[in-house]
Amino acid sequence: MEGFGKLNTAQHEAVTTLSGPLLVLAGAGTGKTRVITMRIANLIRHGIDPERILSVTFTNKAAKEMLERALALLGGRPKRRPWISTFHSFCVRVLREDIEALGYPKNFTIYDRGDQEATARRALRDMRVAEKQMKPGDLINRISQWKTQGVLSHEASEYVDHDGDLIAAMGYKKYQSILKASGSVDFDDLLLLTNDLFRNHPDVLRRYQERFDHVQIDEYQDTNGSQFDLIEALVRNHKNLCVVGDDDQSIYGWRGADVSHILKFPTIFPGAKVVRLQENYRCTEQILGLANSIVKHNRNRHDKRLFAFKNVPGSVRYREYENEDVEAETVIREIEFYVRNQRAEANDFAILFRTNEQPRAFEFQLRRFKVPYVLLGERSFFDNKECRDLMAYLRIISQPLDEQSLLRIINTPARNISDASVEKILAKAVQTKVRFWDAVPSLRDAKEITPKAAVAVETFEQLLADFRRRFDEAPKRMAEIFHDLLETIDYDNEIQRSYKTPEQQLVRQGIVEQVIEMLQQYAANNDEPTLAGFLDQTALSGRDDEPDKEDQLKQRGVRLMTIHAAKGLEFPRVYLVGMEEGLLPHRRSVESEDETPQSIEEERRLCYVGVTRARDSLTLTRALFRKKWGRMRETTPSRFLHEMFEEPVATPLGEAVESDETSDTSGAE
Repeated sequence: MEGFGKLNTAQHEAVTTLSGPLLVLAGAGTGKTRVITMRIANLIRHGIDPERILSVTFTNKAAKEMLERALALLGGRPKRRPWISTFHSFCVRVLREDIEALGYPKNFTIYDRGDQEATARRALRDMRVAEKQMKPGDLINRISQWKTQGVLSHEASEYVDHDGDLIAAMGYKKYQSILKASGSVDFDDLLLLTNDLFRNHPDVLRRYQERFDHVQIDEYQDTNGSQFDLIEALVRNHKNLCVVGDDDQSIYGWRGADVSHILKFPTIFPGAKVVRLQENYRCTEQILGLANSIVKHNRNRHDKRLFAFKNVPGSVRYREYENEDVEAETVIREIEFYVRNQRAEANDFAILFRTNEQPRAFEFQLRRFKVPYVLLGERSFFDNKECRDLMAYLRIISQPLDEQSLLRIINTPARNISDASVEKILAKAVQTKVRFWDAVPSLRDAKEITPKAAVAVETFEQLLADFRRRFDEAPKRMAEIFHDLLETIDYDNEIQRSYKTPEQQLVRQGIVEQVIEMLQQYAANNDEPTLAGFLDQTALSGRDDEPDKEDQLKQRGVRLMTIHAAKGLEFPRVYLVGMEEGLLPHRRSVESEDETPQSIEEERRLCYVGVTRARDSLTLTRALFRKKWGRMRETTPSRFLHEMFEEPVATPLGEAVESDETSDTSGAE
């Protein structure tokens, strides 16, 4: 196979092991993606039907890159292709075929976080639970925990840890019944319901087991309980499962990832072959020395040690500063020196931090020194009000039962339907178990709502029905049809009413144009486009892809981001700041250390991830004093510093840039 000779010994072993359970432990910067794609190509070269290969990862971007690289290795664009997707995309395709067996409509809609909280608020209100007892967001978080563990709504009462959980368990049942009645699911349901389908409908499971002879999972250390159950069910008969990951980079325990899946893989799948990728092609020997030193302190891990191919003396530095303001000023002054005087690119620099509060001081100094920067991980495009409004219109057109979307836009723009009228119609619909629209005539006859409000509701229903027909008849023209809808309802006037300045209005109109462009691109890139398909794509990309992060990375500027957001990325020069107890490791982990020592292990893995983002230069910093509750308080050096260096050597406070450290980094890429 082309490129086979360029593989190192461990990579070659992984690529040529084509049957049985295989665990590929891929350390940071060891060529993981290359191994995955070459293994897919090798399976096909050995006669495996491409359509009988399933390869699953966590983002659409990674799935797309994997497919393109595999096809390039095969030398063309064959009609039969491996099924490469995210977990959630895979589940959507399964559910679109068979969800009716669970009592949901095939054209279900996928709720985002805002819709979930609105549904939770309604569930708690129906239960007469005051917000001081349980907030909608807290209910959603608890439901999400249960769902990622594979717990169905009727089972939640068996998993109650405290009194608040009793309310949450009842709220879960109510929340789920509202979702189902609305013909909707939430993001966690995609996995939960697919597992429910496979568990209770063996014929459906058998169809997918027989469809795939080989299954491959990327980033296996990030899998949660539902994802593990799904994988295990699919490979139960043939055990041809290859998982690729790194237990040392398992940093998402807070959102359900279970590191034990990768740690216990050889036990769960007896006879599994384990291949260790330990040759790092990214970092310097000094940077890897720190990474190896810190992670070896974790007890629960696979034994491995990364080694480097490049040695750059002086590539690691540790600095202490008087306080967080001096820390920020000195770091930015140094970056400004490199950019102005050494012709370095601002994009070469990343400042990584543990908490969302830390970047404020750095932003201030970046603006002060006029250094361009990008703060990653901020608000998503899909969270903008206008985007949420437009998606609600599309969802109610696609799924008439989607009550939450209806309630969002029934009076946006204003239609002379008062909130009181909406509440009465909604209450009547719930009481009589009919659709929202069908509750209107009886309320009008009883004069509980005004004739004007009734006409407005009926006119709106007819408008949606007319456009639903147009979308069904001409899906290739969906962008044009949606543009007509927005003109019909005069959404532009809604923007002008809501925002006072021309600049604000222009930004919001730009959001509308982007949504229309998304529709245009979707229709152009799909042979058989559907509104439901477009909504699936946007719902999944909004959660799986962090689209704004990709856009931000294309912008010029120093990168500011949390270590979590930096996973999967790499930079020539990295500043890992705030190396203090309470920040890294985080205060919550320190306080719970006696009860949950695994939380400190995850913080240590997080530090390891931060260190291994650096290619050529890593600077670790901390403040001797940091403001807390309005007062300057002395800090304690992070225990991870002592684990990386036997005795961290402090440098003079506020040390200036030294001449031997100002090498040109413009060619580091």
